Amino acid sequence: MFIDEAKIWIKAGDGGHGCVSFRREIYIANGGPDGGSGGKGGDIYIETFDDVDTLLEFANKHHWKAKNGLPGEGSNCTGQSGDDLIVRVPVGTIVYDTDLDDLMLKDMDKAGMKVRFCIGGKGGRGNKTFASSVRQTPRFATDGKIGAERNIRMELKLIADVGLVGMPNAGKSTLISRCSAARPKIANYPFTTLEPVLGIIELGDFRRFVMADIPGLIEGAHDGAGLGHDFLRHIERTRTIVHMLDIAPPDNSDPVENYHKIRGELEKYSKVLADKKELVVINKADIDPDGDFIKDAIERLGVDDVAVISAVTGQGLDELNEKLWKIVRSKDSDSD
Repeated sequence: MFIDEAKIWIKAGDGGHGCVSFRREIYIANGGPDGGSGGKGGDIYIETFDDVDTLLEFANKHHWKAKNGLPGEGSNCTGQSGDDLIVRVPVGTIVYDTDLDDLMLKDMDKAGMKVRFCIGGKGGRGNKTFASSVRQTPRFATDGKIGAERNIRMELKLIADVGLVGMPNAGKSTLISRCSAARPKIANYPFTTLEPVLGIIELGDFRRFVMADIPGLIEGAHDGAGLGHDFLRHIERTRTIVHMLDIAPPDNSDPVENYHKIRGELEKYSKVLADKKELVVINKADIDPDGDFIKDAIERLGVDDVAVISAVTGQGLDELNEKLWKIVRSKDSDSD
């Protein structure tokens, strides 16, 4: 089950209380103070891990608390500090503070990132620490401090080099299954793909890139229609958009009109999406052997970058992957 958003409460551990104690020793007034201080409460960290790919763990567990520090004891024994709590999340998780109007706290966009979000409370002071030349027998200690707490919202945005978009049944799932080891569900009805699927495209010579199959969009997706509103956020992470067009849609709609509908949804949702590099891929070339429909669609599209493939037969897939590799590498170079 893929879950890409979760709200949880996190709390660092409380500090242990200081101890009031006196040792029993001859010739020392009242035995002398020997109460130890309390231990510090554990901190809350959020860390990204490569082997975590969903926020599913937080679906049924909404409260996360680090251990409290233990109280101090006599004989100058300091209480043990509480263990820190590490919350494991996927790479690409963005953390927001819901008590601060959804303020973004951190974008956890790299593997191995570890950020402290709540600091544990300090331990209270034992009466030994208050002893002085003028106050030799303090009969008080202090309580441990309360650990920090937060209500946070975590939002996962997949990180991929290439994001596949298009109408339902445009052939995205078939393409990613042919090009990678990913095995998304494939069938001839809308919304076959109910969650994003990541596939690694291997080209040899240690060349690889990550492709994401985003669930099919429909008109009105930016307002929540269909499944698109839930998954548009994932496309924002991708370096390049591959816009899949079905040359012969099952509903007999116009492929070119479908293209402009999806482009409109991307532009309405985010200017970031609208400005991304896009490669239009016309699918199902095998059912247009003469190329008449494809030629007409390309002329009407009026875009610069078009690739023609058949995800079923494999026609044009090698050329497409090489083209995508060059695009991904050029964007890598731009960012260096």
